[in-house]
Amino acid sequence: MRKNGSKESAGTHPAGAQNGAPVVELRDVTVVYQGGNVGLDGASCAIERGEFAFLVGPTGCGKSTFIRLLMRQVEAARGEVLIAGRDIGKLQRDKVPKLRRHIGVVFQDYKLLPNRTVYDNVAYALQVTGRSRKEIRQKVPDILRLTGLSTKLHNTPVQLSGGEQQRVSVARAFVNHPPLLIADEPTGNLDPETSVGIMQLLHRMYRTGTTVIVATHDREMVDRMRRRVIQLKEGRIVRDERSGLYRQDGPPRELAAELSGSTSGGA
Repeated sequence: MRKNGSKESAGTHPAGAQNGAPVVELRDVTVVYQGGNVGLDGASCAIERGEFAFLVGPTGCGKSTFIRLLMRQVEAARGEVLIAGRDIGKLQRDKVPKLRRHIGVVFQDYKLLPNRTVYDNVAYALQVTGRSRKEIRQKVPDILRLTGLSTKLHNTPVQLSGGEQQRVSVARAFVNHPPLLIADEPTGNLDPETSVGIMQLLHRMYRTGTTVIVATHDREMVDRMRRRVIQLKEGRIVRDERSGLYRQDGPPRELAAELSGSTSGGA
C-alpha cells in the first residue's frame, strides 16, 4: 500500500515518504563489525507504510543488526538504508536524534526508568520531544487506557508484572503516535498468555496506520498472525512472504490471524 506523504512531514519523518516511497528500504546492505563479523550480507527489502512485518531467524542471524541500522546505531559498510525515501547513512549526526523521535521502540528487557512511576515513564517520551505540560496531561492518560494501565499510573516498575512492564514499554513507544514502531523480541521474557496480550496490543497500534516491525523467536505467534515474514540466516534475507509462517514447513493455514479477529491475509 503506497501513499503520498504530506508536505509538512518531510525529511527524516517516516510518515513523509515522498512519491510513495517505502517507510523502510534496504538496498544491498552489508554490515561488518569489528573483528570481521558480518551482521548483514547484501540484504535488500522494502516495507511499505501501514505494513506489519516479522523478522525471524536464529540468534545471530542479523535481526538485531537490521533494527540497529534503522536507528542509526550501526552504519552500513555497503548499500543504502532509507527511511521514508531518505538515505539515513547520509544524515549528519546532529540529525539522528530527530530521526529516532519518529520511531517507537519496544525492547525485550523493557528499559524502563526504575525509580519513576508508570505515568512518568510514559511522560518522559513526550518531554524529550518538547511537548507542553498540558499536552502531556492529555496524552499520557489516553495511552495508559489504551494499554490497560489506567489503574497502574502511580506504580513503579518493580511493582508490576513482566507483562505490565512490557505494556508500559509499548505505551511509551506509541505515545507520540510514531509512523514506525519496532519491537525487538517483545514477548521473549513472557509466558504464552501474556505474550498474546502484548501482540494484540501491537496489532492495535498497527490498525491505527503505524508500520510495525517485530523481531521475534515466537513461532506460535507468527503462525497465528499470518503477517509478512522476513527470514534471515547468517546475515542474508533467505525468505520474504507476504502472509507467511515462521517456517515454511510449519502448521497448516487454518491457524489464521485470530489475534486480529479478522482475515488471515497480509497487511
